[in-house]
Amino acid sequence: MIRRGTYSIVARDQRTGMLGAAVQSHWFAVGPIVPWVRPGIGAVCTQSVAEKAFGPKLLDRLEAGEAPREALDSLLAADPAARFRQVSVVDGHGSVATHTGEGCIAFAGHLSGSGFSVQANMMASERVWPEMARAFSEAGAAVPLARRLLAALRAAEAAGGDVRGRQSAAIVVAPASGERWRTVTDVRVDDHPEPLDELERLLVLSDAYALATEGDDLIGEGRHAEAGERYGRAAALVPDNHELLFWAGLAAWDAGDQVLALERVRRAIELQPGWAELLPRLSSDISPAAPAVARALGR
Repeated sequence: MIRRGTYSIVARDQRTGMLGAAVQSHWFAVGPIVPWVRPGIGAVCTQSVAEKAFGPKLLDRLEAGEAPREALDSLLAADPAARFRQVSVVDGHGSVATHTGEGCIAFAGHLSGSGFSVQANMMASERVWPEMARAFSEAGAAVPLARRLLAALRAAEAAGGDVRGRQSAAIVVAPASGERWRTVTDVRVDDHPEPLDELERLLVLSDAYALATEGDDLIGEGRHAEAGERYGRAAALVPDNHELLFWAGLAAWDAGDQVLALERVRRAIELQPGWAELLPRLSSDISPAAPAVARALGR
């Protein structure tokens, strides 16, 4: 029986209906173990002596129409190790149920609020989960859910966090509806001396690539000016990301700003010369601007 000291949060965004879960632990690769999220159905965190099956089983029960409390109690009643488990679930309506078994190592506890629950075990202090709840609530509904979840994790660490230290972290956010596999955000840090700092860096990248994906979709619709704006915002979030710079450059050409386009593509090539080789391979079917940019750069 392996005990994993962990703090986590499950939440439903009342403004968007998105569902999310976030976790940090001094344990390798906590992301595939603790958080489970399904669009429109719910979010689960299973920890302490974690039973991964609680994630999909609880989500299946919610999808079949059971309430969180009913679903969780049913699984715990059949679990001989229930006293060592810590499990929390929120459904697509914001109803919450949480269990902290009496066998969880102190400091251990949980606190639920409107549409969310925070839970922790093997902590450095009893302030951890109340501070998580405070930070999540005070972040405000206008803040994207992933950022509110991160704020809760930051507050846990500031209150002492896992008594053993820190190692891995994850944030998963699913849309309010859609196929089971869909996510809005899915970032994980498996092993890092400062996992929350690394998680925040990945969140910025995730935001940037989401904007670039919007740009791709807009290009496909022929809306080049709007696509260029998305690519430009993406590149501004991570200025030295040559991938985003390159495509932002091509989008700028499509939008009619040739000076900016060539500046971005040249900078991308400086950072990664392979773009110079790729550029002339791109047909107008893939990128309408690529042949013209290639000619302008003498490629």
